[in-house]
Amino acid sequence: MTARVEKISVMEKVGYSLGDLAANLIFQTLVTFLAFFYTDVYGLPPAQASMVTGICGILGGVIFTPVVGMLADRTNTRWGKFRPWVLFTSIPFGVGVLLAFTTPDLDPSGKLVYAFVTYLALVMLYSANNLPYSALSGVITGNMGERVSLSSYRFVSVMVAQFIIQVLLLPLVLILGDGDKAEGFKQVMTVFAVVGVVFFVITFLTTKERVVPRPEQKSSVKEDLGDLFKNIPWVIMLVATILVFMMLSLKSGSLIYYFENYLSEPHLARFLEETGFNNFIASLNSVLQGAGLTKFRWPEDAATSAFSLFNALGIIFMIVGIGFSKPLTNRFGKRDVFGWALAASMLFVIVLYFIAPTSIGSVFTAQILHGFTYGITIPLLWAMIADVADYSEWKNHRRATGIIFSAMILGLKLGLTLGGSLVSAILAVYGYEAAVAVQTPETINGIKLAVSLFSSLPAFVAAALLFFYKIDKNLEQQIERELDARRNETTESATI
Repeated sequence: MTARVEKISVMEKVGYSLGDLAANLIFQTLVTFLAFFYTDVYGLPPAQASMVTGICGILGGVIFTPVVGMLADRTNTRWGKFRPWVLFTSIPFGVGVLLAFTTPDLDPSGKLVYAFVTYLALVMLYSANNLPYSALSGVITGNMGERVSLSSYRFVSVMVAQFIIQVLLLPLVLILGDGDKAEGFKQVMTVFAVVGVVFFVITFLTTKERVVPRPEQKSSVKEDLGDLFKNIPWVIMLVATILVFMMLSLKSGSLIYYFENYLSEPHLARFLEETGFNNFIASLNSVLQGAGLTKFRWPEDAATSAFSLFNALGIIFMIVGIGFSKPLTNRFGKRDVFGWALAASMLFVIVLYFIAPTSIGSVFTAQILHGFTYGITIPLLWAMIADVADYSEWKNHRRATGIIFSAMILGLKLGLTLGGSLVSAILAVYGYEAAVAVQTPETINGIKLAVSLFSSLPAFVAAALLFFYKIDKNLEQQIERELDARRNETTESATI
């Protein structure tokens, strides 16, 4: 390997982070609103919408992702291995977004075929773009400390995209569609597609791959896979990734039921009024309507409005937490900070079970503290995955960044799928009925358990697994020194 361990400029970090902002404008929309778009906007029956998202997710995400990883590892161009994928998939990805959120007037079977083809294409293009983008973070620098800083910039962009989608997307749909949701989604996704192409090009132009495999390195797919399963830190991080994203999906999917069915609506309404939030929204509406944007709509019922505010505060304080990640890891190392911050953040999830339905301020305080402590962990997961690629190179004298990241993205998608499925399963076990105005005490208890204890358990297990993860701060420094020495030796040999 050849690489110079150097400090990465702010411009390069910002340029890299813009790629994740672009991707997450689409990813967060798919996670949050795709089912709603297919059923309530495009008019697919729920069973068909579920089939489209399930089958296409497996084919385009789970099966296709490792193929992209292996291809990217074997890509050799003057621009590097991963940057060309980000560049050359940008326009097809943008076109795929436009097609997937266009609603042609077809008969029911035509709608199903169109949704299946366009969503499969979109998921495959997303994998072809996002897997190399993620792997790029492992080769921009060999400096493990700089990777945390790079990931911090990246995930601030992710939080910005998440805020835009979870808080502002539906009002934007109403504004740009003049009340027509189908047209609104098309217009909003057109804007996202154009912005995405521009941002991906900026990522390509502003980044550089510095960790470069030796020209003579050759390895088969069998050898790459063998290296993976002998890499114990990789196995631990794979399981931890599955568990963390299972927690995220289960918690996110359960919270709306917690607000709708457990928390007191009169107390939620009073909280929004006393905190000045209602006045803020009224002022915002007045400004936007004065500018001619008369279709702006904020959720009017107290539970939905409070839930949106709850999400917004969580995102804001996650961004604050991200800012503490690098200084803490510089002192204590990634493994220890990740494990302890993850465990601490789950304590503020568990307390949701014990808070009275009238104590709305306590619910929001728990969310703020959870957001801050969980935010500390956000850059570390992906920085640790890049460290695992270094560990594999250090042990095996071969580097396979793409396949390592593809396996982790598989874990991410598996965790999201498992967590999402558990939401419905838990609700069914505890007798939830959507048509019932007031749920039974048993159902309410199940909702409270789902949002607190059941959500936090996977993350506690992930934190416990890190006791077996051997790449602590001292080993990080040893790996970085020895790999840097090898790379410098290779560079000197090449110049003789």
